Amino acid sequence: MKIDFAALEWEISASGLRSKSFEKDGKRVRLLEHSRDAREDEWCEKPHAGYVLEGNLEIDFSGKIESFHAGDGIFISAGEKHKAHSVTEKTLLFLVENI
Repeated sequence: MKIDFAALEWEISASGLRSKSFEKDGKRVRLLEHSRDAREDEWCEKPHAGYVLEGNLEIDFSGKIESFHAGDGIFISAGEKHKAHSVTEKTLLFLVENI
């Protein structure tokens, strides 16, 4: 099945965070854009698997910072506390998530 992300509207989820998503059969695929000034107040514990399409991102795993760059894959297990921050003007991610 083809997903036409260009035809989907951006949804603002928080200041500096926007996404386009498609859901089917208990899965969500998302384009997620972080701007440099975006800040996540709450820790996320949801699982994510994805790919950094552009930009650079730092993810704080309960005090351990890991850097991800364009071309890197991301795998975060359920229950693993994390917060993300773009270190470039913007970072674009492709994510697959359970809903």
